[in-house]
Amino acid sequence: GFLRVQYTAIAKFAVPLAGLIAFSYQFRPDGATEDHAAEGVAILGNTMLGIVAALGFAFGAICSAIAGYVSMWVAAQSNIRVASAGRRTYGEALVICFRGGAFSAVLNLTLCITGVTILYTLLYVVFCRGAESPLTAGDIPMLLVGYGFGASFVALFMQLGGGIYTKAADVGADLVGKVEQSIPEDDPRNPATIADLVGDMVGDCVGSSADVFESVAAEIIGAMILGSTLANEAGMDATVGTKFLFFPLVVHAMDIIVSSVGIAFVGVTRDSADSNPMKQLQKGYRVALLLSIIGFYIITHWLLEDPTQPGSAWKFFLCGIVGMACAYIIVLSTQYYTDYDCHPVQSIAEASTSGHGVNIIVGISWGLKATFIPTITVAVAVLMAYHIGASSGIGNGRNAGLFGTAVATMGMLSNAVYILSMNNYGPIADNAGGIAEMSMQPEHVRDVTDRLDAAGNVTKAVTKGYSIGSASMACFLLFGAFMDEFSEFSGIAFETVDIATPEVLVGGLIGSMIIF
Repeated sequence: GFLRVQYTAIAKFAVPLAGLIAFSYQFRPDGATEDHAAEGVAILGNTMLGIVAALGFAFGAICSAIAGYVSMWVAAQSNIRVASAGRRTYGEALVICFRGGAFSAVLNLTLCITGVTILYTLLYVVFCRGAESPLTAGDIPMLLVGYGFGASFVALFMQLGGGIYTKAADVGADLVGKVEQSIPEDDPRNPATIADLVGDMVGDCVGSSADVFESVAAEIIGAMILGSTLANEAGMDATVGTKFLFFPLVVHAMDIIVSSVGIAFVGVTRDSADSNPMKQLQKGYRVALLLSIIGFYIITHWLLEDPTQPGSAWKFFLCGIVGMACAYIIVLSTQYYTDYDCHPVQSIAEASTSGHGVNIIVGISWGLKATFIPTITVAVAVLMAYHIGASSGIGNGRNAGLFGTAVATMGMLSNAVYILSMNNYGPIADNAGGIAEMSMQPEHVRDVTDRLDAAGNVTKAVTKGYSIGSASMACFLLFGAFMDEFSEFSGIAFETVDIATPEVLVGGLIGSMIIF
């Protein structure tokens, strides 16, 4: 019911917006002057470009919406099975819970990559067939931008709509149940419990799925544009250029495989019911990370070796490692600040013994403090990746540096499937607890689901840190691509405050962090 209302609202906005996108392309300068004709994508003419962008927008929105719907459906099917498994053993409940989340995570990214691939292939078949075709393979990524926009349009609604609903339902249920009637959480006598459980799924499953879908889609397309720009600038021949172009798609396809292996490692354990589920989930994450390092090495050496610049593939591999290290540090830092085994959570619990006010003050101050490590990590990663990329010697250095940052962002997102599985595990565990409570299960079942749920809060926080971190790196990328576009149209180089200079971006990041 929630998704029907939500998707109807999105459709009402998306249809006029698609028309508006097509219309806005009419005002686009084609870059043609008296001495040279329009080149690149501008050959197609503005009307055609507008139609392609609008169709890409619709396609991206539909793919993202399908991914959100399916992840919700799977979560709804899994949570009752987890509650049932909790009656038997803790290990079995953990595995079912995690694999329920993992299924929709794998599906989400598969849809994202398939969508980009299908769109690319279609546009290639339409515009690049035959000897006198207007476009080359390297021009196609410019036409894919609409897809990323469609995905982020849906993600906006999912994150805001789902997020506001889940908080309102959660707080509402608690106010009525715990505060006014003093009955336990998730009690069947409180009808708001149902809204609370639905809210967990739309806020965390659907919202985060759409969010990760959008960051991966935008990142693939941005990196494809940069890769083809870099190949043109360095004057590479067509085969090497195409390898640079398809690198992002291949990396994310590898992500699905290595994360699946990592997911398989979270097996039925002999752990007793009092062990922390995070240990198991971290084990799978390390396996996925290790495999993706190996996969990244193979893929960079296969696709990113420029014959004129020996050693460039090794430099780009190092950029990828920088991104993976950045992701790992963000995951560990988030876990430290949100896990009940660590000092921050325990000190908040201790502060709560002296009342509400102290709880709020201590809690918020830990939250503000938690921004320090991720911000510094992202800043260092952007600088390192940019300069390692620029030192590869391809082209004039600036685009190679931007592409280095793109490769680092891909390294960071090279375990996105696994992180998303950990995220989707959260709401399933939460709802399993609700079902156990509402169906009056014995105490030990509720203990199992509570333990899973406590880890679920950590994994949900981890995903948020992870997707924000990768988004801030991708934003650097997109800004670089936007400014290349801009200077190509206007014929004027971009020299005012230039956020695509890594030092400027890093100064801004650190400056805003100091406030916190």
